[in-house]
Amino acid sequence: MYTDEDLNSAVDAGIVPAQTAQAFRNYVAEQAQSSSVDEEHFRLISGFNDVFVVIASVLLLSAVAFLGALITSPGISGFIVAGFAWGLAEFFTRVRRMALPSIVLLFACVGGVFAGTMVLLGGNMHLGGVGETELVIQLLVSGLAAGLVAMAHWQRFHVPITVAAGVAAVAIAVLAVVLQLIKTWFGVVSLTPLLFVVGVVVFLLAMKWDMSDIERQTGRSDVAFWLHLLAAPLLIHPVFTSLTASGGVVTGLQALAVLAVYLGVALISICVDRRALMVSALAYVLFTFAALLKQYDMVSFSFALVAFVIGMALLMLSAFWHSVRIRVFERLPRSVQKWLPPVRG
Repeated sequence: MYTDEDLNSAVDAGIVPAQTAQAFRNYVAEQAQSSSVDEEHFRLISGFNDVFVVIASVLLLSAVAFLGALITSPGISGFIVAGFAWGLAEFFTRVRRMALPSIVLLFACVGGVFAGTMVLLGGNMHLGGVGETELVIQLLVSGLAAGLVAMAHWQRFHVPITVAAGVAAVAIAVLAVVLQLIKTWFGVVSLTPLLFVVGVVVFLLAMKWDMSDIERQTGRSDVAFWLHLLAAPLLIHPVFTSLTASGGVVTGLQALAVLAVYLGVALISICVDRRALMVSALAYVLFTFAALLKQYDMVSFSFALVAFVIGMALLMLSAFWHSVRIRVFERLPRSVQKWLPPVRG
């Protein structure tokens, strides 16, 4: 496979005229655009060498974590792991631009700081091991520390998933404080609505990144992809758990409500051209209808039947995604269309 650097070298050597090279680039770009309409591209792996590097990195960082805890302390060990991960990223991310190793090293760096801070502040990583106030302080400081490291990592390496990792760390810190304040003021607290609020905030942030690159031609689209992937479970879990919170018994009305919500989620996914919301909600739909069929003595094949119907529907939607999106997009107001990825063809 020829790269853009190879083409530039051929131009510099006088083998290919500059105009011909540019015309070739334009042709390839047009072909790629026409053949990848409404696709969600993100680079995860470019070859088996990515897997090889990940395996080696995990082995090395695991050994560093063990030896660090043995020589110093578990808390310091987390920071040592983060330092090693950052050092490895200087080569495999900044120089080699390897996607999968970059993601693993990012998580090791941010996770090492979060875990190390938790332990240094007296936590044993078990929620029942410390008092509530101490735990809130640990989560607040650890989340903010991990968020700052993620911000620094983004400034240095620009790995697309870094923004989502930093947002998740800060969200943990904010949730810990808000939960404690609500419990202090009102005595009763529920995590479910707060998760939904956080999900809305993350979704809006993802849309902001998406709207800054509605043609999806830059790395900002990749950042938006990971933010959508983070927002999806935060949004979907509270909604579906509230619809099916009946002690494991699912009624026909609840099943219809779940189906209606999922259709709404599918409509939003089609409008913003992101499938993450649909994928996140899929497990809840499968569980709801499988549980409903079991109540009608269809235990033996309830899950298989539901999986078959939903799987077939999703495959049909995937096959005709572009056609469906054109029909939906055309019915949206102009004021909404300008903020969404355009349809072509």
